[in-house]
Amino acid sequence: MISTFPNAAAVDLSRIRLEIRSLQPRLVEWRRKLHQHPELGFKENLTAEFISQKLSEWGITHQTGIAKTGIVATIEGKKSSFPLQKGDGRGIALEQSHIQKPKVLAIRADMDALPIQEENDVPYRSQHDGIMHACGHDGHTAIALGTAYYLSQHREAFPGTVKIIFQPAEEGPGGAKPMIEAGVLNNPDVDAIIGLHLWNNLPLGTLGIRTGALMAATESFICKIYGKGGHGAIPHQTVDSIVVGAQIVNALQTIVSRNVNPIDSAVVTVGRFHAGKAVNVIADTAEIGGTVRYFNPELGKLIPQRIDQIIAGICASHAAKYELDYKGLYPPVINNTDIAEMVRSVGLDIVETPLGIVPECQTMGGEDMSFFLQAVPGCYFFLGSANPDLGLAYPHHHPRFDFDETALGMGVEMFVRCVEKFYA
Repeated sequence: MISTFPNAAAVDLSRIRLEIRSLQPRLVEWRRKLHQHPELGFKENLTAEFISQKLSEWGITHQTGIAKTGIVATIEGKKSSFPLQKGDGRGIALEQSHIQKPKVLAIRADMDALPIQEENDVPYRSQHDGIMHACGHDGHTAIALGTAYYLSQHREAFPGTVKIIFQPAEEGPGGAKPMIEAGVLNNPDVDAIIGLHLWNNLPLGTLGIRTGALMAATESFICKIYGKGGHGAIPHQTVDSIVVGAQIVNALQTIVSRNVNPIDSAVVTVGRFHAGKAVNVIADTAEIGGTVRYFNPELGKLIPQRIDQIIAGICASHAAKYELDYKGLYPPVINNTDIAEMVRSVGLDIVETPLGIVPECQTMGGEDMSFFLQAVPGCYFFLGSANPDLGLAYPHHHPRFDFDETALGMGVEMFVRCVEKFYA
């Protein structure tokens, strides 16, 4: 619970370098502009135009139109990482045997909003009816822009290349995979990737950083049950699709309780059940739909297999038929141990410890950052953004979601220090 953590007012901003603190008003300005003009997945045209305009203004090389609206900015450092050859009279020649390929670190930020009507009464509220930045992606984009600006002004501080990936459609249907397929991790090849999520489940001044699984796999299913309809007073002439569906809903709960190792966390939730139109008619069809979440990748085979077996068995016992549409959406977000430890060490320099770092922070929520983490080693982490004292503690995807914008500068500081640490 939020109340178990330090009060947001106690955050020590002196750990954020002055130049990034001075950037704070611009971060807020960018975030609020993006918040006023939210766009759904693969339709982030205004957002992409704004990002491209800023990158061009700062002289940052970038590519647009990746996976429709995605952008990749490339910032090359100027700091030499090669040992100098001694005794040549100039002190600048390099021994060929010591030359190594410069490392490449990627930073990922998502850009899309949600189909939610905003209920916040703030000057920067959404101007697009039915669309809202209710998950903090406007903040992610502003943080990435701030990081790009700072790094472009301090190229001498790192020797390699930093790629900043502005990704569309995280909320669905998923923009990470098509961006990877378009080659954003190549030319030059990315060695590691990091990303953050503003997190209202943690207060300002805390970080959720852990190795291994951070977020769950996200999968969904829809099952259509075909029975035989009839009069409610003559049930023996029917195959009641509602009774079949009800038994399926109950039986699916045994997957987690009886098939999954208790050490592993998993969820099978039926969130939709539609059938019938009249109180005195037995429905001939029913439809149930739900979501599946898990951390252990091995459950990706077990759970859909058991769902199909359970549905098939119950339908057979009632002489009903069914169609099952099971979709694997996002795999679990699994952090690399070495990169997560690097991020944690950076976090220790920014937030107060030990309460500032929450190592066991996990959620059954899903994220397509997982596809990037499958492709290259990396770390995704949570940046606490709630401030209950200011009324900024509504959960993600809530129509009154908002966050303490002080977190924006903290996010830039985390990314910049991670770049410096990665190349140290």
